[in-house]
Amino acid sequence: MTIAKTRGYRVFQGINAVILTGVVVLTLYPFINIIARSVSEERYIITGQVNLLPRGFNLSTYQLVISDPMFWTNYRNTVVYTVVATAIAMVLTTCYAYVLSKKHLKGRMVLVWVAVFTMIFSGGLIPNYVLINSLGLTNSIWAIVLPNAISVFNLLVMKAFFESLPSDLEEAAAIDGLNTYGILWRIVLPLSKAVIATMVLFYAVSFWNSWFTAFLYLNDTDLFPVTVYLRNLIAGATGAESAGAMSAEATQAAANIQSVTIILTVLPILVVYPFVQRYFVSGVMLGAVKG
Repeated sequence: MTIAKTRGYRVFQGINAVILTGVVVLTLYPFINIIARSVSEERYIITGQVNLLPRGFNLSTYQLVISDPMFWTNYRNTVVYTVVATAIAMVLTTCYAYVLSKKHLKGRMVLVWVAVFTMIFSGGLIPNYVLINSLGLTNSIWAIVLPNAISVFNLLVMKAFFESLPSDLEEAAAIDGLNTYGILWRIVLPLSKAVIATMVLFYAVSFWNSWFTAFLYLNDTDLFPVTVYLRNLIAGATGAESAGAMSAEATQAAANIQSVTIILTVLPILVVYPFVQRYFVSGVMLGAVKG
């Protein structure tokens, strides 16, 4: 069925195009501005002359950061933490959500409220630190990957998605002789690629951007993720700038260090996102709305 392109419809298309173009411009402007600031000279940044185009092209801050061996050590740590944490989180979240999706399970609502309770109440910063320290997890990768292994929001989205799958498929698989684990591995997971890709993206972005957990539980600089390294770099540049004793290179770094750190931390996510983008919208919608 084709829609007759009446004058009113053409007017609607034009207004819609203008509005969407405006939204795109408003969305891209801050990011383009950040890129321009990261490669501009200090005097243009301070005087507010950098908008969409860089002024006085300068890569000294990138060179300062990238030439530091500790940056690459911490970058490697971030990759390891993100991969390990995301893998653990996906296994735990998938298994927990699959169990909660079974309405015939005795005590199901208790398990649901155990998860939901943690969204409303938490132990607090000091009790959490005491717990992690008493378990001997401080200054190790496990202090990063275990405390936040399950996101209740992600858990509920996956639970809703599993509930939307036809129960007839699992019943047929059970008649064919598959046990619970076989049904999950051979029937449910292959049908859940969209929501799994979405959850992987959610977890990976969360762990990649996390810095406070590492800042709290890690003392060895060789174990820091890159976010803590860049945070310390910003703090150091700001402190040196306040003291007034800075070289020309350090002055330049202090002027655009925030922009450089944003680019360096967001770049891997921008590279990965296109590969999972086609699953992203469908995964969220399928998990949020029960069919």
